[in-house]
Amino acid sequence: MGDFIRRETIGKVAILHLDRPDSLNAIGTLEDCDDFVAAVEAVGADRGISCMILTGTGRGFSAGGNLKAMQDKTGIGPGAQPADTRDTYARGVQRITRALMDLEVPAIAAINGHAVGLGCDLACLCDMRIAAQSAMFACSFIKIGLVPGDGGAWSLSRVVGYAMAAELFFTGDRFDAARALEIGLVSRVVPDAELMPTALALAERITANPARALRLTKRLLREAQTARMSEILELSAAYQAIVHETADHKEAVAAFLDKRPAVLTGD
Repeated sequence: MGDFIRRETIGKVAILHLDRPDSLNAIGTLEDCDDFVAAVEAVGADRGISCMILTGTGRGFSAGGNLKAMQDKTGIGPGAQPADTRDTYARGVQRITRALMDLEVPAIAAINGHAVGLGCDLACLCDMRIAAQSAMFACSFIKIGLVPGDGGAWSLSRVVGYAMAAELFFTGDRFDAARALEIGLVSRVVPDAELMPTALALAERITANPARALRLTKRLLREAQTARMSEILELSAAYQAIVHETADHKEAVAAFLDKRPAVLTGD
């Protein structure tokens, strides 16, 4: 792992810190993207992890792309030719999008400060979003003459609805945590000092449940965003056939009937 992502593990919870506070955790290079993807994939591959929290170090969640690197054509944006630019997006930020979409464990964005452009879209790719009172947001690609190149047109519209996503993308306006709560971008706003304790408490409630059923439930929710009901019914039956045979399911049923706490093993 490189120096952009710092991982912390607390029980069954993996916390990924975007760790470049001097730039408000902007993503500047393809190496940053590689680091991000590797960290997310490692979380998904770790069978001892049942929830991930994504947050930033310092005053920002993420300021998105690094504009200076973009201007110098040394970062994750434009290349020497349009074909190079297309390849850079596919090899860079879009790999982050795919990694977060493919992550099997539930993901919480703990938004501690500025979440701008790509930074806001990263939060939308998580399953749940909690904001500190000081958090600020902007879907501001249009302000610099760009489109959301990271798939944000897909993810934001599914979080806040088409009309609101259109307003945010077409204006590029900045807005605060209270407005983010009002439009459904986040589910909670808490005092800054309570952000990580709140995110951890939610993560611990999630990780108290059977691990394999949790991962498959996450997958069903992701697939349901684009699949037809008939397809989800087929997939649900297949997943149910798997979890019915797990030790945790049998233990959870026995514990419920015996009126005692379940002892879950992840099997």
